[in-house]
Amino acid sequence: MELYKEYLKEIEERKGQGLHPKPIDGAELLNEIVLQIKDVNNQDREDSLKFFIYNTLPGTTPAAKVKADFLKEIILGEVLVAEISPAFAFELLSHMKGGPSIEVLLDLALGNTPEIAKQAAEVLKTQVFLYDADMDRLKVAFEKGNTVAKEILESYAKAEFFTKLPEVAEEMKVITFVAGIGDISTDLLSPGNQAHSRSDRELHGKCMISPKAQEEIEALKLQHPDKSVMLVAEKGTMGVGSSRMSGVNNVALWTGKQASPYVPFVNFAPIVGGTNGISPIFLTTVDVTGGIGIDLKNWIKKTDTNGELVRDENGEPVLEQVYSVETGTVLTINTKTKKLYNGDKELIDLSKSFTPQKMEFIKAGGSYAIVFGKKLQTFAAKTLGITAPVVFAPSKEVSIEGQGLTAVEKIFNRNAVGNTPGTILHAGSDVRVTVNIVGSQDTTGLMTAQELESMAATVISPIVDGAYQSGCHTASVWDKKAQINIPKLMKFMNDFGLITARDPKGVYHSMTDVIHKVLNDITVDDRAIIIGGDSHTRMSKGVAFGADSGTVALALATGEASMPIPESVKVTFKGNMANYMDFRDVVHATQAQMLHQFGGENVFQGRIIEVHIGTLTADQAFTFTDWTAEMKAKASICISEDETLIESLEIAKSRIQIMIDKGMDNKNKVLQGLIDKANQRISEIRSGKEPALKPDANAKYYAEVVVDLDVVNEPMIADPDVNNKDISKRYTHDTIRPLSFYGGTKTVDLGFIGSCMVHKGDMKILAQMLKNVEAQKGEVKFNAPLVVAPPTYNIVDELKAEGDWEVLQKYSGFEFDDNNPKSNARTEYENMLYLERPGCNLCMGNQEKASKGDTVMATSTRLFQGRVVEDTDAKKGESLLSSTPVVVLSTILGRTPTIEEYKQAVQNINLTKFAPSHKLLVK
Repeated sequence: MELYKEYLKEIEERKGQGLHPKPIDGAELLNEIVLQIKDVNNQDREDSLKFFIYNTLPGTTPAAKVKADFLKEIILGEVLVAEISPAFAFELLSHMKGGPSIEVLLDLALGNTPEIAKQAAEVLKTQVFLYDADMDRLKVAFEKGNTVAKEILESYAKAEFFTKLPEVAEEMKVITFVAGIGDISTDLLSPGNQAHSRSDRELHGKCMISPKAQEEIEALKLQHPDKSVMLVAEKGTMGVGSSRMSGVNNVALWTGKQASPYVPFVNFAPIVGGTNGISPIFLTTVDVTGGIGIDLKNWIKKTDTNGELVRDENGEPVLEQVYSVETGTVLTINTKTKKLYNGDKELIDLSKSFTPQKMEFIKAGGSYAIVFGKKLQTFAAKTLGITAPVVFAPSKEVSIEGQGLTAVEKIFNRNAVGNTPGTILHAGSDVRVTVNIVGSQDTTGLMTAQELESMAATVISPIVDGAYQSGCHTASVWDKKAQINIPKLMKFMNDFGLITARDPKGVYHSMTDVIHKVLNDITVDDRAIIIGGDSHTRMSKGVAFGADSGTVALALATGEASMPIPESVKVTFKGNMANYMDFRDVVHATQAQMLHQFGGENVFQGRIIEVHIGTLTADQAFTFTDWTAEMKAKASICISEDETLIESLEIAKSRIQIMIDKGMDNKNKVLQGLIDKANQRISEIRSGKEPALKPDANAKYYAEVVVDLDVVNEPMIADPDVNNKDISKRYTHDTIRPLSFYGGTKTVDLGFIGSCMVHKGDMKILAQMLKNVEAQKGEVKFNAPLVVAPPTYNIVDELKAEGDWEVLQKYSGFEFDDNNPKSNARTEYENMLYLERPGCNLCMGNQEKASKGDTVMATSTRLFQGRVVEDTDAKKGESLLSSTPVVVLSTILGRTPTIEEYKQAVQNINLTKFAPSHKLLVK
């Protein structure tokens, strides 16, 4: 019983951390525990029973199979366990959610013992996580005249697994807890630097907000045992930045309800609110857990007697409070009237929080149960040869006669399933769509694997064109945590059917390329739908949605996703880009000009940005679509000219071929299939059969933004504005400032060029600038460290072939070595150039970080508090976001450059240029 002894040792270690025993997922350990249960004289029998009953993970974990098989033995009378009666064994099976438990229940229901078969059938009628093999067993048994199978199918056809659930309570009392002022990023709820512990839910829960906040939440729960704690983002949006299931898991762990008495640390039904609502990707995750997201609207823009906005000295709209949600405020949610009340006083309408579909999610304990339930009902009715009764709320279908389609509406109509045949769907329609490409990233991948196990999935859906498991978020440091977690993850995903960054067998070289770049390459259809486990899953081909680990799991298992068709905002350009400007400046200018045009209202939030980029290839255009996550958009679509799209597809083909040449394709030849699809798409464009995706001329948009390139006359910087007296204005990505604002005097402590926001051209700009500086000054001397992490190995290889990597090597004081990767994160930096391994590096904040209190100038996307750089007591850390040439020059100078210094430094440098298309990009 060596594994059991090791488990007891681990339990003692966790006690020292204030933690309970870690839930069991391994078969070997649970087999030892089962043997001890069978031995009535075993001294560890009582504890073993507790571990077996209350501390074993369900679904398709190896431990779940051991548990299900043992419960089957008890039910059949093959083993007698006084503490686990056959009736209790059935109850335990009912909480195991699928996989081996369904297999056992089907064995018993379709067996030869009528009384046992009846009991098993009653449990099966409550289950929804059945897959094709399970349903086939029922179908075969039914066709052979098995009456129990018929009875189960009849129950499924009536959707009794849903109709017999308790109704949603009409009134819910909540007690507020203000988690922060301003936008609350998922980094506050689940810090990136604690990514290694996400699959250990209790341990990870310790990192939410702060220990003090956790104590305050617990105190509120004790004072108000009849109420639910509602986490609030005061004067901001809840859950911005990342599509993080671990963030919702943590909120649920501290404020939600236990999903099952027999499954530890899995909670559901969290309630969250924000003055400006909930970030779209975070709201999807809230739905997964059967939670409630509320747009509080408790602060509004103040207007004068003429109805004009009142602005402060900085020109910002002044906000005034409509009602208070300060910590400890008792509010009432009424799900029938769909209103929020303070006592008898009505505060706001909550119709958007309680649509018929969301009410179903809440009743079922999460959206997964509804997705699988609908599929199960359809199967049962078809098998029985009957029409399924209408149980679930019909999908909302919005079809406006005479109105054209936006680009995203065209993609959704092409991929829609289950809607009324022949109906053209517009924004606002609820729709199920097939998913073409799926991406799982490495710091959320272990959770995705857990979700797949919990929904009893064992193989990727055959309708998914391609799926990829990255290794980029743990690329910079191959530490003990990564060495434990990543090989396990890669094996699981490889077995499941994904293309994996690391080969579990060690056959091909590890690829730590940034996941978004890989997905951008393997997306070979501009009409594709992509789901990825990261908020920056925003491709410049097709439409991509950043998603939580659970939605990624659902897409992998079913090949589908469900969501309303979002509204779109059209972005076009006019004027000319100055020759000394970089396209990154255009990206920042788009956000700044949008906010100015709409009086501070972010019209991008929660919508699709349809950017008419036209002439930029997918690599360069990705700089825009990637940033739309920080614009708070739900997703983005890039409208390209035909020849530009063909060029992008040719680049994608060459990079997919490199992956094939490395040995990364699997037995299903997924990568080769993508090349074939790319060739087909190129043929369709060239023949005129299906030109590049374009909206209809009479499509309707929520808003249209025209970006004036003529006024973008100096580099633009996204500033966290850490000292803004209005706390809600800090760390928002909305403060975009020109370079001249800093007067050439702001100290820069570290520079970072890397993450998904840069492409090959940025690396060449760096090399060209270094050569220029040496030619001008005779040497290159860094007055601040410069960390460089190329996004992909392809880029490194191409730079080597073209001579640029040799330039970077010349000026570097450190170069990554894949044969000897770093095992410890760097904590101090010298004033030199660091050539780091391809991957996320500083942008992720879970391994490498800047020194505390630093001012960092970065090409990154993240300026959240504590992400790239943490605070000290004396100085707040800052992560300013800018173009590659600004970062390079800032590290050479050790400060922000003046506009004159900048212009001189980029002379004759081939910056990322952009000229608006002169072609009509509509159909």
